Amino acid sequence: MFDLFKRKGAADTAEPTTEKKSWTERLKEGLSRSREKLAVVLTRRTLDAETLEELETALLTGDVGMPATRHLLDDLSVRWKRAGADADPKTVLKAALLDLVAPLEAPLVVTAARPFVIMLAGVNGAGKTTSIGKLAKHLQGQGLSVLLAAGDTFRAAAREQLTIWGERNGVAVISQEGGDPAAVMFDAIAAARARGIDVVLADTAGRLPTQLHLMDEIRKVRRVIRKADATAPHETLLVLDANTGQNALAQVKAFDAALELTGLILTKLDGTAKGGVVAAIAKQHPIPLKFIGVGEGVDDLRPFVAAEFVEALVG
Repeated sequence: MFDLFKRKGAADTAEPTTEKKSWTERLKEGLSRSREKLAVVLTRRTLDAETLEELETALLTGDVGMPATRHLLDDLSVRWKRAGADADPKTVLKAALLDLVAPLEAPLVVTAARPFVIMLAGVNGAGKTTSIGKLAKHLQGQGLSVLLAAGDTFRAAAREQLTIWGERNGVAVISQEGGDPAAVMFDAIAAARARGIDVVLADTAGRLPTQLHLMDEIRKVRRVIRKADATAPHETLLVLDANTGQNALAQVKAFDAALELTGLILTKLDGTAKGGVVAAIAKQHPIPLKFIGVGEGVDDLRPFVAAEFVEALVG
């Protein structure tokens, strides 16, 4: 996060950077611990009962979850019989996993609506504010102008991060200290309309789904956005921390019920053995996975591509 939001002049004292790895390399490196769980099993040349039992354990400890694990094992057995005993177990697993997660692949498309409003939600510590900064950079790379609405009016660090991002990249930030988050959204949309801004990224304070009064508050924020623009928000994204594993599913269900989610951003896939949560989401509560993150760098948030993900996960 420091690299993303450091102030001007910090680069003068920075150590020389090493050669930048490609996104594919970073993704594969980020999912290495998840992949290692499967590698031991997939070196086998047959999918016998013992192998399937070990694979079940590997999938469950990788946070694939029981429903998706059972689905994959049943699918694998059918595919294995169809392909014949000479089939490669790894190839068969890739095909089954790709069929499961492919429906989640749905790129973020900014339509003709102006301003195009993207509302972001999530629990504390999921990486929401950092993701907003990276998303702003991604949208700017598409030639779109961006305005940030600092709807987290209670956490000074969140407002400061967004402000620093705005200063460094010419992105306007609408914020106020200790005010009404809904009022910030209303003002931001009005400002974007007046300035001819393409996209508004609307930040919200982190909250747990069990904090009912805060869930009521975020519903109010969404209602106010709709009052400012009857067609907005055009995208409502939930930011998830991959480290939360199966708890991510509970978050998806709760926030979807409150906000009618249109997409997900899954962060912190690097350094975790829980990459299988993507399969769990696909099976139990499929909502488009717009972006995945595998690091703190500004380029470490990219659109989810199912085939690319499966290749990095299985190897």
